[in-house]
Amino acid sequence: MPVLNERDYLEHAVRSVLAQDVEGPTELVLALGPSSDGTTELARRLAASDDRILLVENPAAHIPVGLNAAIRASSHPTIIRVDAHSELSPGYARRALETLQRTGAANVGGIMRADGRTPFQRAVARLYNSPVGLGGGAYHGSEHEGEAESAYLGVMRREVIEQVGLFDETIRRGEDWELNLRIRQAGHLVWFDPALSVTYWPRESWSRLARQFRATGAWRGELVRRFGRSNGLRFFAPPALVVVTAIALLVGTLQIAGLLRGIAALIASAIYLPLIAYALLVIGVGLASRGDVRQRLWTMLVLPTMHFSWGLGFIGGALRGARDTVDASRLGSRNTPLP
Repeated sequence: MPVLNERDYLEHAVRSVLAQDVEGPTELVLALGPSSDGTTELARRLAASDDRILLVENPAAHIPVGLNAAIRASSHPTIIRVDAHSELSPGYARRALETLQRTGAANVGGIMRADGRTPFQRAVARLYNSPVGLGGGAYHGSEHEGEAESAYLGVMRREVIEQVGLFDETIRRGEDWELNLRIRQAGHLVWFDPALSVTYWPRESWSRLARQFRATGAWRGELVRRFGRSNGLRFFAPPALVVVTAIALLVGTLQIAGLLRGIAALIASAIYLPLIAYALLVIGVGLASRGDVRQRLWTMLVLPTMHFSWGLGFIGGALRGARDTVDASRLGSRNTPLP
């Protein structure tokens, strides 16, 4: 479990792991980044209270670096990845181990069920759980078990991930997708089981969400640079939206300035049609949301924030590479405490 500034989430995540009912010995390895909110002190108290908890340092604070450090410090043949911003459902580990055995897969994952406490966080969670929000990956709500492109978090056979080389530490976001690509290229199976469920708590503010999605988009653009067609078509929808919007702004500026007139202006106005359709989609999704007016308004703001932040990041990452882009949304000390 990579950990950075998760004081208000860590104990809940740890409890959900230690409560798993599996046969044989288990351990939980926390890879501690340089937190500034008291997370490290909390992790040390938790480790002192339960000898199943091991601590390793992750001074670089990069997720794949921390994951690899935790894997190297662990000793069992099956690796269960957990995020500090998430909680495993009861029976998750047992079911995952059974699915590994039943399917012969190298990596098994399930559904990411986003949840929230505030109107903003609930709006984000609803869009995480919707194909309109995150593009319809199986782990966002599919009910059909079967072979998958990637796996959320993942329950992995140690021998396989060691064979393919662990997580790529040059990738800051999307490291799980890239690892699963190598697993599949090595001839192994990645499997989706909808009976597996993990609760995920989204970012707590609009600015954090925007930073998170921009970083994620930038690294997806980097992955497109590296792996091209191995990336699914759904990843290209947000950057296409950004490009269409930019063209529409240019056309509108030329029309207002009188530089684009007559038939040419009429034809160029067709660029507005997809944006009108998108605006109607955003309004429709917002009005269909459960909750009060505040949550519906948040939904109408969150949906384009996800798409445009991701799309802008993607274009930058695809054109010049992600370089040193990091998920700055994990920095700072403000989190929404859990009950």
